[in-house]
Amino acid sequence: MNHPDPKPVATTVAHLNGEWKPLSDCSVPINTHALQYGTGAFEGIRGYWDGTRINILFLREHFQRLHRNAKMLLMEPPTAEAMGAIAVDLVRRNAPRTNVYLRPLVYKKGTTLGPVLVNVPDGFLAYLQPLGDYLDTSKGLSVCVSSWRRLPDNSIPTRTKATAGYLNSALAKSEAVMNGYDEAIFLNDRGQVCEGSAENIFLIRDGVLSTPDRTADILEGITRKAILMLAADLGIPFVERAVARTELYSSDEIFLVGTGCQVSYVRSVDKRVVGDGSRGPITAKLQKAYEDAVYGRDPRYAGWLTAV
Repeated sequence: MNHPDPKPVATTVAHLNGEWKPLSDCSVPINTHALQYGTGAFEGIRGYWDGTRINILFLREHFQRLHRNAKMLLMEPPTAEAMGAIAVDLVRRNAPRTNVYLRPLVYKKGTTLGPVLVNVPDGFLAYLQPLGDYLDTSKGLSVCVSSWRRLPDNSIPTRTKATAGYLNSALAKSEAVMNGYDEAIFLNDRGQVCEGSAENIFLIRDGVLSTPDRTADILEGITRKAILMLAADLGIPFVERAVARTELYSSDEIFLVGTGCQVSYVRSVDKRVVGDGSRGPITAKLQKAYEDAVYGRDPRYAGWLTAV
């Protein structure tokens, strides 16, 4: 079910290195290290408008991950608690009345010449924007297996959400779109199914839910974890394991998940119809459970939300 945004945010106030200012007034020098070398780590966080307030989804978990990832990339970010407080203030200052997407970023703000992570000053910024459905969750997606392989963990670790790594995603997604598909599916350097360009992937066969495990060069998605929690609560058997490419062609159901795409079912892979081409029963059950949780309709998952 789609939830169109009733109206856009008129004026956006953003946070840039300790200052609050209009987003249009935020700028960085053209020789900023992160612009030259992709030295940053980011998060994407949903805020759902329930008619009276914004419910920020997994606020604590997102900033704990951002803090951990930034440290892995030799950055010294603010504490997870401090960044979370800025995110809450960001929503309060903008007072949106629509679903929004928050983008916090820890980045190398210095102007040092050369691709090095040490002895370069760090910065932090955050802004928000209106966001409905990143992918249309009401219709099935036509996807293809990309000719581009997913970055291996020993190159640019995808679990860090490093800005530089998203060139890999952009190449795969662009190839898919130029060839008439909605989305791309990555294989890793071992030829195993990894994930979408910016989504985790789930397959269902004979009633069992499967998803690539953490050693498959995936992003350890927060939405992925939520889906596994919902599956457990719904009594749906699941396994995290290596997934072969041809399993995409023999699955009963496939869906993609992520902060942006939420739960989006796949209609076909490489022109091969998945199941009967419609949203399958297990996908539908998980999609509804997820929507009920994020919109605050299911009190069992109230702990996922931070009301602003």
